[in-house]
Amino acid sequence: MLPSLTITEAHEQLKKRSISAEELTKACIERIEKVDDRLNAVVHRNFERALEEAKEVDRKGEFDHPLTGIPYLAKDVYCESGVPTTACSNVLREKTYIPPFDSTTTRRLKAVGAISLGKTNTDEFTMGASTETSCYGPTRNPWDVSRVAGGSSGGSAAGVAADFGLFALGTDTGGSIRQPAGFCGCTGIRTTYGRTSRYGVMSMASSLDTIGPLAKNIEDIALILQAIAGKDERDGTTVDVPVPDYRAALTGDVKGLRVGLPKEYFIDGMDPDVEQSVRDAAKQFEELGATIVDISLPHTKYATATYYIICPSEVSSNMARYDGVRYGHGSTRPPPSGRTSSTQALEKPKNLLDYYESVRSEGFGPEVKRRIMIGTYALSAGYVDAYYRQAQRVRTLIRRDFEEAFEEVDVILSPVSPTPAFVVGAHTDDPIAMYLEDIFLSSQVLAGIPALSVPCGFARAKPSPEAPAGAKEDDILLPIGLQIMGKQWGEATILKAAHAYEQATEWRGKKPLLE
Repeated sequence: MLPSLTITEAHEQLKKRSISAEELTKACIERIEKVDDRLNAVVHRNFERALEEAKEVDRKGEFDHPLTGIPYLAKDVYCESGVPTTACSNVLREKTYIPPFDSTTTRRLKAVGAISLGKTNTDEFTMGASTETSCYGPTRNPWDVSRVAGGSSGGSAAGVAADFGLFALGTDTGGSIRQPAGFCGCTGIRTTYGRTSRYGVMSMASSLDTIGPLAKNIEDIALILQAIAGKDERDGTTVDVPVPDYRAALTGDVKGLRVGLPKEYFIDGMDPDVEQSVRDAAKQFEELGATIVDISLPHTKYATATYYIICPSEVSSNMARYDGVRYGHGSTRPPPSGRTSSTQALEKPKNLLDYYESVRSEGFGPEVKRRIMIGTYALSAGYVDAYYRQAQRVRTLIRRDFEEAFEEVDVILSPVSPTPAFVVGAHTDDPIAMYLEDIFLSSQVLAGIPALSVPCGFARAKPSPEAPAGAKEDDILLPIGLQIMGKQWGEATILKAAHAYEQATEWRGKKPLLE
């Protein structure tokens, strides 16, 4: 099946003319049309333009770059000229926002001939850990459609796992690439803050957001990252540091690599299959010649609380631009008589403040409102010292923990999540439980370091009513993700470690039962 090819495999076939870019693109489109009604991973389909671009690639016949003619999907926060971009929020969906420009990342991919198929589902403005806050409804996990695909890049992860495209773009603020990659059994990387451009990507928390790819294996991640990384004059947070040859770093040799195992990431209540899989991964590294070093990251216990002060504070600022004046949702406040039909006359707002209140009340979902209120409270005059400034001090301590740890080790291993993918709706009424899904994923964000997720095993689960006909308990496997962290600008090292582990294990070859 063509959509199941890796980027490297597809590139070789394209170069030899065994397949065409049009055939590959058509196969991905057919796959989406066949399966996505069960997953809800793709929210905007750009198929006609994708086929036109594929035909143009074939006409030129030049496949010098490994991404030329490769179909991919982008999370619905990446601006692409002429393609609807709504951040899966009613505040932009009602009057669909169509950007007149490209994000730097999609522009760089277009420049090398990659083909965008459309936009993937996400939590509203990336706020969530399950893709359940999307105005288009939740994305389902390809391994068990009764479970979440993770968030907020759940649509991208599900799309890669289900072979909708050969890779996808996501964003990671508090684990939003790594957690869905772990839940869906694919790979995904959060880059060092400043390594990749955020220009043209809708912001949630500007000092925390990073962008990165999700793909089928580590080599593909390296190829994509090579194309999109680097300084961007349009994004002042990108840094002019050399971009290594990531593919050349994948030597398979990790002899002498010092691998840290932090005690704070093995906690009471975590799923035993998750803990065992990660410890088995550490043993695998030992067998490959690495040295395991027990380490401590003492301020880890404060990371989630710190993140959920800093992140909402930045959310409250970034969401202020969605006021219904310049673009997006406008006030649809019904008249006081109780006539609620959208075809009837609407009550005129009393003043501008009343208009803003109406627009934002109707356009934003509960999670966005919750974070705006938390952030506004944390930044208010009476509490900014007690909450926001204190959180920034703890952020510094967390960063120092990593700096000290990386004096002893080269990479750090941990679980991606304490459990496999949970059932849709399990945390809907408990936002704190949802926030705790990020318990292993917030520290790296606050420290600004790179981290990735690579499959390291499976947990067994009972079949749900929505499982494939005839499925038995042993047939339902839920992927487990291994997190590999590195020092600032250390993407090449964690890719090297992950690739060596991946090549020594069989997890990357497993596929969900979707037929």
